[in-house]
Amino acid sequence: MQADLIIVGAGMVGSALALALQDQGLEILLVDGSPLSVKPFDPQAAFEPRVSALSVASQRILDRLGVWDGIAARRACPYAEMQVWDGSGTGQIHFSAASVHAESLGHIVENRVVQDALLERLHDSPIGLLPGARLEQLRRSGDGWLLSLSDGRELRAPLIIAADGANSAVRRLAGCATREWDYLHHAIVTSVRCSKPHQATAWQRFTDDGPLAFLPLAGPAGEHWCSIVWSVTPTEAERLMALDDAGFRRALGFAFEHRLGEVLHADPRLCIPLRQRHAKRYVEDGLALIGDAAHSIHPLAGQGVNLGFLDVAVLAEVLLHAAQRGERLSDVKVLSRYERRRMPHNLAMMAAMEGFERLFQADPLPLRWLRNSGLNWVDDLPEAKALFVRQALGLSGDLPELARA
Repeated sequence: MQADLIIVGAGMVGSALALALQDQGLEILLVDGSPLSVKPFDPQAAFEPRVSALSVASQRILDRLGVWDGIAARRACPYAEMQVWDGSGTGQIHFSAASVHAESLGHIVENRVVQDALLERLHDSPIGLLPGARLEQLRRSGDGWLLSLSDGRELRAPLIIAADGANSAVRRLAGCATREWDYLHHAIVTSVRCSKPHQATAWQRFTDDGPLAFLPLAGPAGEHWCSIVWSVTPTEAERLMALDDAGFRRALGFAFEHRLGEVLHADPRLCIPLRQRHAKRYVEDGLALIGDAAHSIHPLAGQGVNLGFLDVAVLAEVLLHAAQRGERLSDVKVLSRYERRRMPHNLAMMAAMEGFERLFQADPLPLRWLRNSGLNWVDDLPEAKALFVRQALGLSGDLPELARA
């Protein structure tokens, strides 16, 4: 089977790229090991444990792709405030969308909701979908690539896009080098119901073990639901995962200082080891890495998928402009334009999250004093906070066309 472009990985980022390129006259194949089926949405169903804090830039991109209405029709919770504080000190900071005359800072959305809205659009598109297709081998063949699938099928294309996640098979089989390290922390994620309303606010407390976030969810009327991401050491994660439901709820409420009252209910928990990866190059001739295949960061600020959607918008823009100029899309000179625009931004965000995480894990008294004083100092600087808010909205720097107003 021959195509102009093969995207391996039909998760949120890969699916978005396929939709962004669907009207360019390209023969596109989207390959994934899952069934690629859309589940009927049940508003009474339990929340999916994995969520994303979609920025305004990501919302614009998804809206341009015709996907946002499908997300909003399912379940999404806007948040307009953010409260961050140091659990072992007095430092705190508050961010507000109103400070930059915005309606919200973003939306907390279950990953499954985003995925189903994307798949809904894909099934109505001319894009070739190959579900249940697991990549086994990848090798150069003439001016392109030969992909061998687990079911014996072979695919050929001059350009391959790796959108197959942090453990990318394409990246591994193509021999792309990465820099990576273990955070020595695990993230416990689940959904919880609290006795007090979340106030359309994203809450984050830095504990001695790691950051704990309560992210607002759009629960049934009269019920107050949040998604939690609790970063702790592996030993503490093992202890917390072994607790019964009541014990876990008590430990969680205590760690969060009961800011939203009692934790009345907790869904089943997931425990995810945290590891940071960054590809040394995003591109080579006929190959580009996007999303988590290129970079995966600490979930501290929920920026991972937002970086991925910006990768999508920039790569689609680069390929569109190259096609208009009659250039070969698989040429490394073309693909490097995407790398030059995205790598500095992604590295800066990764460095900021890494520095923030290390500062709040620091035990020496001078550093504790510095971070508490710094939080309170910045909290009194409206201009500095507005700059941070614009960064969180995803509206600063070199914005691709899909993310512009």
